[in-house]
Amino acid sequence: MTVHRARAAAFAAVLTAAALSLSACGSAGSSAASGDAGKPAAGAKAAKDAASAADLGGMDALVAAAKKEGKLHVITLPHDWANYGKILEGFKAKYGIQIEEENPDGSSQDEINAITSRKGQDRAPDVVDLGSAFALQAAKDGLLAPYKVAGFDKVADTMKDPAGLRVNDYGGYISIGCDAKRVGTCPKTFADLLKPEYKGKVALNGNPTKSGSAFGGVYAAALANGGSLDDIQPGIDFFAKLKQSGNFNPVESTPATVEKGETPISIDWSYLNAGYTDEFKGKGIDWQVSVPSDGSYAQYYNQGINKFAPHPAAARLWQEYLFSAEGQNLYLGGYATPALFDAMKKDGTLDTAAAAKLPTVEKPFTTFPTQDQITAAKKVVTENWTKAIAG
Repeated sequence: MTVHRARAAAFAAVLTAAALSLSACGSAGSSAASGDAGKPAAGAKAAKDAASAADLGGMDALVAAAKKEGKLHVITLPHDWANYGKILEGFKAKYGIQIEEENPDGSSQDEINAITSRKGQDRAPDVVDLGSAFALQAAKDGLLAPYKVAGFDKVADTMKDPAGLRVNDYGGYISIGCDAKRVGTCPKTFADLLKPEYKGKVALNGNPTKSGSAFGGVYAAALANGGSLDDIQPGIDFFAKLKQSGNFNPVESTPATVEKGETPISIDWSYLNAGYTDEFKGKGIDWQVSVPSDGSYAQYYNQGINKFAPHPAAARLWQEYLFSAEGQNLYLGGYATPALFDAMKKDGTLDTAAAAKLPTVEKPFTTFPTQDQITAAKKVVTENWTKAIAG
């Protein structure tokens, strides 16, 4: 549940009652064959200029180039977020490449700041995992490298930049997690959160000006209180009211605060809250999860490669791994819905047992905000959040 990347979506898809089910996807496989022992074919591009594995001579050549670099630098990938712990271990085990991890509890803005402030340095992040509002801005600012994984053409047009600067990879719904033993009757809707018995108990996973889960929470609250994708202000007003009632808890929720009972009610992504049900069960915490029917909001996150990545081949291989059937099923194992859900279900590579465990959604979210709506909403939150909560 860690404080993490500010993520807001700009895509369109169809959501099922049990999952975010996308209408165009496919699993990533290997691309064109390479020369002997992974040697790049004649005329192959340098890794930093490769827009596909084929540009390097194929997957074997990409793997060889990445192994030669021997290192991948990632940032803001907490192990309990969408199963990233197992994803990182899976990549290392598969390719034998060292992974340097940094600032797991950071935000999307932290990721972008690291790209811009460390340009030309070996410690710059090779890849980023961004909320769409930030991914769109990073692409616009020329910070991301165009790259198309093997299954790129099977990803819905509404889920990616046409040049491959960013691609949606996994997602979930805003949900309400609750420590039933501490709270008693757990809230199931945003309206419930205003009840007096929840005084000082309702927390967000971060600040919505920086954290995508918190930003999503404000958007969901807006939809639950007369707002729309064009009007996020009612969501800010809701949290101001929650603050005035004494129910809002300013502590930003993390696994540690949940375990200590400091944030007994947490508004967060469904894959994080659902994961905590398993994580804390052995510690005597009955963590219950509800996707609020009065404020149904979902989004995907974006993968991107730092245009100035110090390890450009490893960065591209990481993308290929994430969009392979193995990588996508690992996201699913962390209660997140992978971008290639439908295609993998169709071709039989989807982990159906993991898919069956996704949280139930009473009112699927089917109309997603456009880039302009996200940009406008982000501006409103940036300008109004602090004064609303401080008031």
